[in-house]
Amino acid sequence: MTNDELQKLAAALADCGKALLKISETMAVKKDNLPPLEAKSKKAEEPLTLEAVRKVAADKARKGFTAEVRSLIQKYGADKLSGIDAAQYEAFLKELEVIDHAG
Repeated sequence: MTNDELQKLAAALADCGKALLKISETMAVKKDNLPPLEAKSKKAEEPLTLEAVRKVAADKARKGFTAEVRSLIQKYGADKLSGIDAAQYEAFLKELEVIDHAG
Protein backbone atom coordinates (compact mmCIF):
# COMPACT_ATOMS: atom_id res chain seq x y z
CA MET A 1 0.00 0.00 0.00
CA THR A 2 1.10 3.46 -0.73
CA ASN A 3 1.32 6.20 1.85
CA ASP A 4 -1.69 7.93 0.27
CA GLU A 5 -3.79 4.75 0.51
CA LEU A 6 -2.81 4.28 4.14
CA GLN A 7 -3.84 7.85 4.96
CA LYS A 8 -7.23 7.32 3.29
CA LEU A 9 -7.70 4.08 5.22
CA ALA A 10 -6.76 5.79 8.48
CA ALA A 11 -9.25 8.59 7.79
CA ALA A 12 -11.99 6.06 7.03
CA LEU A 13 -11.24 4.20 10.26
CA ALA A 14 -11.37 7.44 12.21
CA ASP A 15 -14.79 8.21 10.69
CA CYS A 16 -16.00 4.73 11.66
CA GLY A 17 -14.74 5.29 15.18
CA LYS A 18 -16.62 8.58 15.44
CA ALA A 19 -19.79 6.94 14.15
CA LEU A 20 -19.48 4.14 16.71
CA LEU A 21 -19.02 6.66 19.51
CA LYS A 22 -22.18 8.49 18.43
CA ILE A 23 -24.12 5.23 18.38
CA SER A 24 -22.79 4.31 21.80
CA GLU A 25 -23.77 7.69 23.25
CA THR A 26 -27.27 7.43 21.76
CA MET A 27 -27.72 3.95 23.19
CA ALA A 28 -26.55 5.10 26.62
CA VAL A 29 -29.11 7.92 26.63
CA LYS A 30 -31.91 5.55 25.60
CA LYS A 31 -30.80 3.04 28.21
CA ASP A 32 -31.12 5.69 30.92
CA ASN A 33 -34.72 6.30 29.89
CA LEU A 34 -35.78 2.63 30.20
CA PRO A 35 -37.68 1.42 33.25
CA PRO A 36 -35.59 -0.58 35.72
CA LEU A 37 -35.20 -4.28 35.03
CA GLU A 38 -36.55 -5.07 38.47
CA ALA A 39 -40.01 -3.95 37.40
CA LYS A 40 -39.88 -6.20 34.35
CA SER A 41 -38.65 -9.22 36.29
CA LYS A 42 -41.34 -8.83 38.95
CA LYS A 43 -43.96 -8.84 36.24
CA ALA A 44 -42.47 -11.96 34.69
CA GLU A 45 -42.45 -13.70 38.07
CA GLU A 46 -46.17 -13.20 38.68
CA PRO A 47 -47.86 -16.59 38.91
CA LEU A 48 -50.33 -17.65 36.27
CA THR A 49 -53.95 -17.30 37.26
CA LEU A 50 -56.81 -19.67 36.57
CA GLU A 51 -58.41 -16.93 34.50
CA ALA A 52 -55.35 -16.63 32.24
CA VAL A 53 -55.21 -20.39 31.71
CA ARG A 54 -58.99 -20.55 31.20
CA LYS A 55 -58.75 -17.89 28.48
CA VAL A 56 -56.27 -19.98 26.47
CA ALA A 57 -58.26 -23.19 27.05
CA ALA A 58 -61.49 -21.52 25.91
CA ASP A 59 -59.77 -20.21 22.80
CA LYS A 60 -58.55 -23.72 21.93
CA ALA A 61 -62.04 -25.12 22.51
CA ARG A 62 -63.56 -22.47 20.21
CA LYS A 63 -61.08 -23.53 17.53
CA GLY A 64 -62.44 -27.06 17.67
CA PHE A 65 -60.01 -28.68 20.10
CA THR A 66 -62.51 -29.31 22.92
CA ALA A 67 -61.70 -33.02 23.17
CA GLU A 68 -57.97 -32.31 23.27
CA VAL A 69 -58.41 -29.70 26.00
CA ARG A 70 -60.58 -32.08 28.04
CA SER A 71 -58.02 -34.86 27.60
CA LEU A 72 -55.22 -32.57 28.73
CA ILE A 73 -57.18 -31.53 31.81
CA GLN A 74 -57.65 -35.20 32.67
CA LYS A 75 -53.94 -35.83 32.10
CA TYR A 76 -53.32 -33.35 34.92
CA GLY A 77 -55.61 -35.35 37.21
CA ALA A 78 -58.67 -33.13 37.12
CA ASP A 79 -62.22 -33.32 35.82
CA LYS A 80 -62.37 -29.61 35.10
CA LEU A 81 -59.88 -26.79 34.65
CA SER A 82 -60.39 -25.40 38.14
CA GLY A 83 -59.35 -28.79 39.53
CA ILE A 84 -55.79 -28.44 38.23
CA ASP A 85 -53.23 -27.49 40.87
CA ALA A 86 -52.07 -23.90 40.38
CA ALA A 87 -48.44 -25.08 40.55
CA GLN A 88 -49.09 -27.01 37.33
CA TYR A 89 -50.55 -24.08 35.36
CA GLU A 90 -47.31 -23.25 33.58
CA ALA A 91 -46.70 -26.82 32.36
CA PHE A 92 -50.38 -27.20 31.45
CA LEU A 93 -50.33 -23.95 29.52
CA LYS A 94 -47.24 -24.99 27.56
CA GLU A 95 -48.94 -28.21 26.47
CA LEU A 96 -52.17 -26.39 25.79
CA GLU A 97 -50.51 -23.83 23.52
CA VAL A 98 -49.15 -26.49 21.15
CA ILE A 99 -52.39 -28.41 20.69
CA ASP A 100 -53.26 -26.96 17.28
CA HIS A 101 -49.62 -27.02 16.15
CA ALA A 102 -49.25 -30.77 16.65
CA GLY A 103 -51.63 -31.73 13.87
